[in-house]
Amino acid sequence: MLVAMLVLAGWWVAGLFGQDKPKAEGAAPLPVASAASASGLPSPEPAAAGSCDESDISVSAATDAPSYAAGENPMLILEVENTGKSDCEVDVGTEAMEFIVTSGEDRIFSSKDCAVETGELMRTIAPGESERAQFTWERQRSAPGCTAVNANPQPGTYVLTTRLGSHKSEKVIFDLQ
Repeated sequence: MLVAMLVLAGWWVAGLFGQDKPKAEGAAPLPVASAASASGLPSPEPAAAGSCDESDISVSAATDAPSYAAGENPMLILEVENTGKSDCEVDVGTEAMEFIVTSGEDRIFSSKDCAVETGELMRTIAPGESERAQFTWERQRSAPGCTAVNANPQPGTYVLTTRLGSHKSEKVIFDLQ
C-alpha cells in the first residue's frame, strides 16, 4: 500500500511542475503554445540558447504550516529558482527530486525510498523565475529499498530538507502534534 501511494505521489509531484502557477501582479503573460500535447502540458520547449551556471540554481524547502495537529498531514514544498541572468534547463523530474524528513540524527522519511518508476522532466526556467512541487507526507516512516518500518513518527519536532539533483535546500523545522 505504501509503495503504491508513493508511486502515485511521485507521478503527481512531477505533474505539479507542469501546471500553470499564478503570476505576480503586473507580470507579462507568457505566450501560449499553438499546439499543446494531448495531456494538456505545454509542447516541449527548444533547448536554451546558452547554458546557465550551476550556481544560478537555488533549491529551497518549505511546509504549508509550522505545526500540524494530530491527524493533519504536512504539505512539503520544494522550490527551484533560477537566480542567474540566462535561461536554465533543469531536470525537475522524480528521479532528481527528493523530500527528506529527519528528527535529530534519525532519518524518518525519504520520497526516494519506495519510488518505483522515476523519470526525468526537463524544464527551462527563465531568470528570476521558479518552479514548485508539493508533496503530502502521510506521517509514515520509510527506509531505503522500501523495507517495512513498523514505527510511525510520534509528536515532536522534525526537519525537512529537499534535494534536486546535486542541489540541496536549507533545513526547515516543523512540529507534529
